Amino acid sequence: MVTTVAIAVSAFQLVGPATTVHAATSYYVSTSGSDSNAGTSTGAAFKTLQKAANTANAGDSVLVMAGTYNQKLKITKSGTSGSPITFQNYNNGAVVINGSSLSVSGREGLVHMANVSNIKVQGFEIRNFQTSSSGAVPVGIALEGSGSNIELRNNNVNNIKNTSSSSRNAHGISVYGSKTTPWSNITIDGNTLSNLVLGSSESMVLNGNVDGFSITNNIVRDNDNIGIDIIGFEQTAPNGYDQARNGVIRGNSISNIAVKNNPAYESNCYCAGGIYVDGGKNVVIEQNRSFNNDMGIEVASEWKGKSTSNITVRNNLIYNNRYTGIAIGGYDTERGSTVDSKIVNNTLYNNDTVGNDGGQLLIQFDTRNNIIKNNIMVASSSGILIQNQFTQNSGNIVNNNLYYGVNGTSGLKWNWKTSSYTNFSTYKSSTGNDANSVVTNPLFVGATSSNFTLGTGSPAINAGSTDTAIIGSNDFAGNARVLGGTVDIGAYEKQ
Repeated sequence: MVTTVAIAVSAFQLVGPATTVHAATSYYVSTSGSDSNAGTSTGAAFKTLQKAANTANAGDSVLVMAGTYNQKLKITKSGTSGSPITFQNYNNGAVVINGSSLSVSGREGLVHMANVSNIKVQGFEIRNFQTSSSGAVPVGIALEGSGSNIELRNNNVNNIKNTSSSSRNAHGISVYGSKTTPWSNITIDGNTLSNLVLGSSESMVLNGNVDGFSITNNIVRDNDNIGIDIIGFEQTAPNGYDQARNGVIRGNSISNIAVKNNPAYESNCYCAGGIYVDGGKNVVIEQNRSFNNDMGIEVASEWKGKSTSNITVRNNLIYNNRYTGIAIGGYDTERGSTVDSKIVNNTLYNNDTVGNDGGQLLIQFDTRNNIIKNNIMVASSSGILIQNQFTQNSGNIVNNNLYYGVNGTSGLKWNWKTSSYTNFSTYKSSTGNDANSVVTNPLFVGATSSNFTLGTGSPAINAGSTDTAIIGSNDFAGNARVLGGTVDIGAYEKQ
């Protein structure tokens, strides 16, 4: 009896009506179009982005012709995993989505997505979304709620600003995961974020329930707060879900990130990181260039009793930052911790340019079981290589590093658990750190021109730890990291 029923059902499925498949359609938008048009050709284009967004279905493309569109774009319909909805500039034309004179309601994107999946947005300049209201948060591209399979590629987001005289917040790109279902498989690639006035907020942020992301090949520059931020524990999502996690930050260039003229901060604060992980976990930060910022990379937790964990910072170039190169741990005793993280094969050069004693590596409150290996650290004129003014520091392994200074070997300092050392041998014997590390000139090809490749005869060559579980497969330039069974110190592997 069971077999007969199964065969009958199978037969019914074979002879039943065919599933209707939607034929992919391209819809066009033009400044000279009309929303009463069909939208299906360049000569019968829609006029507004919103008309096209409301019309497009899974598999369709919205192709925007060159011009300036003083409009918002709300994307409320999803594609499918094999048939996304794509929004892009037509024939690589110059398309500007311009927010001038448009109102900002709450946290709102000029391009805004809420609870959608399988969307691609690429090739637009998104600019001039601004407010002076302390209660509004303008965003270039905003994702709210939850969803999956979102791609943001090759967009130029600039001049997004909040100029309130009291409190102010804005973002270039934001992903806020506020539900028990996460944002997942988020790709942010090849975008430029510049000239943003952010107040207490960030140029690019993933906050709350975000699980699975790739932030690659972006340029983030000339903004008045943090460049790229991965946040947990900010009560964005319900408890147990409120942590951005499981992602990679690779191949980005972050520069001129500073809060000096930002009224949300004190004038002597150098506290904006090029890349910041605050409460996130399971993130790889590699092959980035972070320079001329307040801080190069910070892996910390602002949340008391909460940990930022399992962050790998490797193969990055971090130079000429004002306060410090890399910082870990909570910034005071009321903050959280950094645990089980790895800082390996980075090149840190001439950070702490303002002389605020941040050094090249700043170890703050409550750091546990972290690995710091294979890094080149060249101190600024302050001479400080490692700065650690907290005794809550346990299980951290520091070894196989190369130390030097812009002034050679004179005036170098290692500060560890509130004790200061100017003699390398005394520092090693007193702390147990750096048994296999050296103080010597790394022989960069051209440090003053930001060329940190290793010259012939560099003592960094073949001097690193070959712990392949943490160093990764490739160096900063994408070349093989392990050659002939050996590994170099620093971001580059001598080829």
